[in-house]
Amino acid sequence: MIQKPERLFGREPEWAELVDFATAPVVGATLGLVYGRRRQGKTLMLELLARETGGMLFAATQQTEEQNLADLGAAYAEHRGLRQPVVFTSWRDGLDELLRLGEERSVPVIIDEFPYLVSATPGLPSYLQQALSPLGHAKEHTRTRLILCGSALTTMAQLLGGGAPLRGRAVLELVVRPFGFREASAFWGLDHDPELAFRANALVGGTPAYLEMCGGSGPADRGEFDRWVARRLLNPASAMFREGGLLLREEPSITDPSSYAATLTAISAGNHRRSEIAAALGRPASAMAHLLSGLTGIGLVEQVDDALRDKRSVFRIAEPVVRLHQLIMQRYEPQLVTGRAERVWQANADTVASKIYGPHFEDLARQWCFEHASPETLGGIATAVRPSEIACRQHRRGHELDLVITEKSSFAAGRIIAIGEAKSTTAAMDLPQLQRLEHLRALLPDARVEAPPRLLLFARSGFTAELARVADGRADVELVDLPRMYGGE
Repeated sequence: MIQKPERLFGREPEWAELVDFATAPVVGATLGLVYGRRRQGKTLMLELLARETGGMLFAATQQTEEQNLADLGAAYAEHRGLRQPVVFTSWRDGLDELLRLGEERSVPVIIDEFPYLVSATPGLPSYLQQALSPLGHAKEHTRTRLILCGSALTTMAQLLGGGAPLRGRAVLELVVRPFGFREASAFWGLDHDPELAFRANALVGGTPAYLEMCGGSGPADRGEFDRWVARRLLNPASAMFREGGLLLREEPSITDPSSYAATLTAISAGNHRRSEIAAALGRPASAMAHLLSGLTGIGLVEQVDDALRDKRSVFRIAEPVVRLHQLIMQRYEPQLVTGRAERVWQANADTVASKIYGPHFEDLARQWCFEHASPETLGGIATAVRPSEIACRQHRRGHELDLVITEKSSFAAGRIIAIGEAKSTTAAMDLPQLQRLEHLRALLPDARVEAPPRLLLFARSGFTAELARVADGRADVELVDLPRMYGGE
């Protein structure tokens, strides 16, 4: 096993998958895809893979087919140690030579930003299909491990979809996503203070490149946090200032950025159901399908199904930088441009608390249940963690339930093993929240409950002494604060 270089933070699962693919001894060229949004560290990881394995990496650019072939010939010659660039007259010739690099041993051949090549040469996937034909030279006489990498998510996903030429050809499809909240806290050097780590994560998420774009460091402490936000995020001179808008515009599949941006604004403002988003935009709900599916496809929005009601879902912002951009940068750009960042940040404290910290805390609570909580905590193994709304005859309205944790076996419908409430308020959580959760537990459908589900209370600001005392005497109640979310199970 080739050890992961120290230069690469985290990404242990991704590195292991790449090494297994690149060094597989089996005869026959193989194809792998690596993709994800920009600034996730894909290129760094692949450059390190090429260096550690003696492979070749070619980075495509936005230019003509002839220019790309010339650059490919230069990269190929450099890899082979040739003094003069090789002249490829067509992509068929170029691909044949690339695939011959694995005639003596398993070797990765990496083409970065592959969508740029497809844009200039639409037939390229078909040429690859021919080059990787079952009875061709590459499949019978080489061990080339061809990796196609790209940031245009729709283009990359379509390479293997439907009737695409490469459908069924790839043996690796690796999606590189932002760091989870725990990894992000360590990457930013904030794991000593869960509250500080939470605030930063709620604003910038887990994209690795954002650390460098924020000047190479996060806030030093809580007292420095507001000044750090004003200087590194709300400052028009900062690289982060327009990032939330660029994420939408740099995706080639987005042909109408204004409509998609308006949809993001509506969701950021708290409109999560399709009908609510449509009303905010002044459109019929039936006209929202392509907008929502487009934003979901490029990873800026997440569709979350209702845990208890079929065909009912909500839409949430999946990238925190987008939410910050929609709620603060875009709305108050004239004031920010004139240097009033600290004033804007202070004036919008309530918006930040309710529209940014609140939803983000709920998201982290769901992630914690799914990825970090132990079976002992949940009363089983979580296979889905979703929100819901429960009708209540007593109060004549529906009650929102932040977390419904279900466990599903292969041969049975999912059973509810726990439900939870997540609050990002500055006040400590008290007994009424536990009583409310008990009331909601009694309203759960009997068919989904085999034993009384556990009650999970998530509080950013901790719990009152009375609630802690009551919970300590009950086996069905779990209290989860930020330190436990960031370090416990």
